[in-house]
Amino acid sequence: MQQKNLRNISIVFIAVLMFSCKPKKADETVEVIEENPIQFVDKDLTQETKQLRNKLEVIASKGIAFGHQDATAYGIGWKHSGFPSDSDVKKVTGDFPAMFGFELGDLELGKATNLDSVNFDLMKKLIIEADKMGGLISVSWHMNNPVNGNNSWDKTETISKLLKGGTHRDKFENYVSKVADFFLDLKDEDGNLVPVIFRPWHEMSGSWFWWGGENTTHEQYKQFFRETVELFRDRYNVHNLLYVYSPDKIQTEEEYMAYYPGDEYADIIGIDIYDFGDGKHIERVQNSLAIVKKVADEKGKLFAFTETGREKINPSNWYTSVAYPGIKNSGAAYMFVWRNANLGHFYAPYPGHESVEDFIEFKNKPDILFLEDIKGL
Repeated sequence: MQQKNLRNISIVFIAVLMFSCKPKKADETVEVIEENPIQFVDKDLTQETKQLRNKLEVIASKGIAFGHQDATAYGIGWKHSGFPSDSDVKKVTGDFPAMFGFELGDLELGKATNLDSVNFDLMKKLIIEADKMGGLISVSWHMNNPVNGNNSWDKTETISKLLKGGTHRDKFENYVSKVADFFLDLKDEDGNLVPVIFRPWHEMSGSWFWWGGENTTHEQYKQFFRETVELFRDRYNVHNLLYVYSPDKIQTEEEYMAYYPGDEYADIIGIDIYDFGDGKHIERVQNSLAIVKKVADEKGKLFAFTETGREKINPSNWYTSVAYPGIKNSGAAYMFVWRNANLGHFYAPYPGHESVEDFIEFKNKPDILFLEDIKGL
């Protein structure tokens, strides 16, 4: 339920209560108005995953949760070496991010590590650990091209060959089955499946992945997204996923909705917008998130800032001077920055970096939420 809907429930309840206090005539009837329940993509969703959706609702009412890709897998100058885990974010702030991001690319090939060299067995443990701590789990999947074997950044027309009846449909289904097995292996100490925010085929509004832009059509993409959901949900019985629709930056609502697979196939809607230093990031984020919020409110969806950041955090006060003005009062449930791979490619501060003081100031803002702020929600 959106915050707006919660207000509607309160208004209806008060109205009914006031009406019930009046003397009733013998022939008078009272109409009971019920709020429509949340419509999940998966009607067989686990209770824990439904609770995740409720938690995101509460988070959005309090502020915006901060997330970081591969937060506990590695950082600048270190790799995971034992439990309990650490992270660059925790090293500089004393707290973990609220959201932990993970990537499944290369799992479909049967490899032991993903495309960023994170071992999949370790990844499962990190996901379970983050869930136990009360964190949010976001998973992306940069699947290799099933047609020619190239990586996700291949620009060959592919989707038509993966849809039902396509020449490489069987191979695609096999790839999905391997990822499904991974999701079904994520169990907490009580045997419950860990709830996951799953963001497949993102940034389709750009042309840098084989599933997006000039490499497909709007209708092909929509059908591809739907059939992906149906495979996970109906064929492989994966019921611990909230599905996310997240294009790259847009200027109009029409652009945003161009690839939308339908309300029945997206639990959360979002957008990816990176700052490439052109001085327009704040305005771009504010305008784009306003569009996404409008769509979310109309459809009763949660929305989020699903991927963002400034590589190498330049200027050093980027988080308070650029990131925060863009997201303040946006209504988004979370913002998510990319990984700390090396000194030339990082998005969160690490010990000794000149942005640490500014990042701590960003963290301490009352509407910016880290793990300790959300774990009890």
